[in-house]
Amino acid sequence: MEIYNPGDFPEGYRPQDFIKGEDWSILRNPLISSVLFKSKDIEKWGSGIKRIANECARNGVRVEFKILKSGFLVIFHRQPAKGFLPSIGEKTREKIIALIRDNPKITTADLAKKTGLSVKGIDWNIAHLKKQGILRRTGPDKGGHWDLCR
Repeated sequence: MEIYNPGDFPEGYRPQDFIKGEDWSILRNPLISSVLFKSKDIEKWGSGIKRIANECARNGVRVEFKILKSGFLVIFHRQPAKGFLPSIGEKTREKIIALIRDNPKITTADLAKKTGLSVKGIDWNIAHLKKQGILRRTGPDKGGHWDLCR
């Protein structure tokens, strides 16, 4: 998941400076910050990057902060839920393709057993392999077979 902020990151600073707590926050709009703080719409200012980094570390989520020419980007690299992948990982995709190459008549249930994914996870990955033009099904569900297109 990515969160983009079109604002500039303070010149000469890196996100790590704030994560380590070595530098003080730089208020860009003290008047707006003060109003938001007094209205309790924010609990404090200048601690967001450090709090994000700490919370992600505590929960095993890898987070990346990028300073761009057009703004600032926070990228959260979440671990996929077991059996359901939000994107096809290279190793998973290659394993599914190798199993199909070895046995074009393999069932989704057998693919699930051999990969450790759920049948739903296999179905999801197969749908994406089909969408990418890598895989297609020929014949009926029972008695048909898989064709690798690439």
